[in-house]
Amino acid sequence: MLTLTEKECIALINKGECFHAEVNNGAYIVKIDEYSPVVCTAIHNGHRLRDDLNKSFLLTKAERFYEEDPYTDELLSSFPIVMIGNDSRFEYDLNRPKALSTYFKTAWNKQVWQKPLTPKQRSESHAKHQSFYNVLAALITKLEQQFKNSIVFDLHSYNHQRIAADTPTFNIGTSQIDIERWGATCHHFEKQLNRMALPNLVVRAATDEVFQGRGYLIAHVNAHFDNTLVLPVEVKKVFMDETTGELYPLVLEELKAGVKLAISETAAYFMRRFGKRKSVRNVDLLSSTLSPEIISLDKSLFKIANNVATLKYINPINIASERKKFLAKKGAVAPEFNYKQLNINPYQFREQLYKLPVENVMDADIQQLYRHVIDNLATKIDLLCSIGTDDFVYNSLKYYGQPDKDDIANAEFLLRAPEIEGDDDALIYDANHAVKSFQKQADEWGLKCKVEKSSRIVAKAMVDNEKGCLLINKDAMFSAKELIAFAYHELGVHMLTTMNARRQPLRVLSLGLVGNTHTQEGVAIYSEYCSGNLTLNRLKVLALRVIAVNLMLEQRDFSMTFQALMRQYGQTAEQAFTLTTRVYRGGGFTKDFLYLKGFRDIVNLSKSSPLDNLLVGKAGILDLPIISEMVERNMLEKPVPLFGLEHCHTVESAVIDYLVSAIR
Repeated sequence: MLTLTEKECIALINKGECFHAEVNNGAYIVKIDEYSPVVCTAIHNGHRLRDDLNKSFLLTKAERFYEEDPYTDELLSSFPIVMIGNDSRFEYDLNRPKALSTYFKTAWNKQVWQKPLTPKQRSESHAKHQSFYNVLAALITKLEQQFKNSIVFDLHSYNHQRIAADTPTFNIGTSQIDIERWGATCHHFEKQLNRMALPNLVVRAATDEVFQGRGYLIAHVNAHFDNTLVLPVEVKKVFMDETTGELYPLVLEELKAGVKLAISETAAYFMRRFGKRKSVRNVDLLSSTLSPEIISLDKSLFKIANNVATLKYINPINIASERKKFLAKKGAVAPEFNYKQLNINPYQFREQLYKLPVENVMDADIQQLYRHVIDNLATKIDLLCSIGTDDFVYNSLKYYGQPDKDDIANAEFLLRAPEIEGDDDALIYDANHAVKSFQKQADEWGLKCKVEKSSRIVAKAMVDNEKGCLLINKDAMFSAKELIAFAYHELGVHMLTTMNARRQPLRVLSLGLVGNTHTQEGVAIYSEYCSGNLTLNRLKVLALRVIAVNLMLEQRDFSMTFQALMRQYGQTAEQAFTLTTRVYRGGGFTKDFLYLKGFRDIVNLSKSSPLDNLLVGKAGILDLPIISEMVERNMLEKPVPLFGLEHCHTVESAVIDYLVSAIR
């Protein structure tokens, strides 16, 4: 952060330069990441008091803090232009005229000073007050020249416990607003605020209910500018205990995200009505560059978590020999799997994760995204540390979840579906043929990757994200339709997202966002569906995985599950062993139920939203809104699918379409 004089600050604004600075010996902060027609102010955020004033100040720090507006700077941190007061309102109140900004002796019926301030002390405080408004005037002048109109969100917080009546979460003050001219924008802002959801709180926005917006900031702007709307808004201190000052971090986090959305949507609405451009989106008013804090955090996170690949450790290293023994003994004795040793110190890993400076990321939603990933990685390391122990299944449940009644009902429904004529494609292609077929398809799609056989994977095919290589099980056999379907699944989605992630400026998309397994597998199966190569047999395989996970959780016995899959579900010994191994590896792996669940959720999502941005990397549905926003803000490279992610209904697909539509 720079340290600037008022004159230097105004000079940079006049030149249209971006900066982040403390101005006038730190009296206030000016942050300009980009020039946007939106200014956010937190003028009562500060707590500083000059040394010469401290000597005669009678209130305790707690009493002072009570009347200030702490954390309002954080609520506005997502926006490109913010002005924040660092000095306490008890030194000078930026929301009062200069002559009245310094309290003579009392405030809120409390004596503030031992004796009245001297003319010199008042003069020094008044100079800071004047400096703030000089910079604000220069900024608004610049914005009106560039955008024709601008809008200022003047954010405050208020203590509500001393008010007997029910009070709103947000109060917009309009007494100094030209309602005939700006009333629709005020109403739009109130509507946006009312849409917000906060943890365990009823949210209500109102106009002029507790405060009427009679402050000086709006009066000053109204007196000097004709094309700028100031919206004074008070936030009830629901994000903290107003008497003790204790913060409620979860509420503050959600409040930051909600304020970001409400302000950006309102500002876009305002600019569409009054600005030069008539097609303004909320993302157009947010920064389009990744801040150094985001880049630094992302780099540090990737360095810590780059080697935490789940399947690398969970796939047994002795599958072939254990399969041979198990089948020779006709499933009488459970296999004893061995696993790759974990080369990560879990305690250091967690410690490093939670030391990462996530709070330095100013954008509320991007900050949340990284918090989600860090929490998810901490859970993931618990999973990996417990491989081969009884705790593994519980950590798997925590990380992946378990099938619910709907998942099991969907699986049973698909398994009862009668066979479709012509759907039973013979398994005629071996691994060698598959390698050549997939390599050819990869080349045609322009995917620079290798396709190799492997003896260490359970599935027929799997993308090694670290190596950027498609692995084919050396014992796998494929039908003609499977070769096409797997190409779409493994290359068209998994390999593509691996490569797309590497092209992005943020490596977190290579690590994987929360829920990326559920989402990526869902998209991959949906791609099979879009290609016209999703068969009933394939759907039944996915359904059997759900059943197998459920059997594993109920029986906790490898041989029993193996026998159940053969006797109750008609699997061959080889098929039953492979499926049972999938769900018992590590000690009880619940991931496999997510394929069918993910497919269902992606089918449903495709009806209301484009899926392309899920290909940006290892993305998840949970963070799709912020991923899409970052793509629109040009922070991330927009992914281009290798084929259309849209299913076309045909006569040939009618039965499959019906079955898919019936999955609930």
